[in-house]
Amino acid sequence: MEHYDIPVRELAFDFSTIGSRWLVLTAGTFAPRAFNSMTISWGSVGEIWNKPFFQAVVRPSRYTREFLEKGDSFTLCVLPPAYKEAMSLLGSKSGRNGDKIAESGLKAMASRIVAAPCYEEAELVIECRKMYWQDLDPAHFLDPGIEANYPDKDYHRAYFGEIVAASGTDTWRK
Repeated sequence: MEHYDIPVRELAFDFSTIGSRWLVLTAGTFAPRAFNSMTISWGSVGEIWNKPFFQAVVRPSRYTREFLEKGDSFTLCVLPPAYKEAMSLLGSKSGRNGDKIAESGLKAMASRIVAAPCYEEAELVIECRKMYWQDLDPAHFLDPGIEANYPDKDYHRAYFGEIVAASGTDTWRK
């Protein structure tokens, strides 16, 4: 699949992609293969502090969170629908207990700018440099129904990443 650099301000990506297509969030470093990936379907994209950003939320139990804590970057990949099974595996198995990335059949590769890797199969790659994190505080939930998402009280940590690069097929360019 041929990829092109996409100027960040020309990225045709919005919140509807997150829930309908899912994303593969990867943190860590490509070399020496010290990274992990997970599937996400929650997050936000926008602008803050005069910078384009993606905000990913990760529960404390997720192995990928350990790599987010150690590193300074993460990537987001949109895979073609044919990879839904691989994405489901990345979202349901832990990298602590085996090599789920090898099991998925996906091929990791170095990103262009950030240390966190991406995937050859991606039709869109968004590279982010972490710029802020915040633990969600249930005392601030204004809608009481939100608490139903946390029966185990495992509140997400939000990571804001400045979008520093994007590449993909022409489909993802405005």
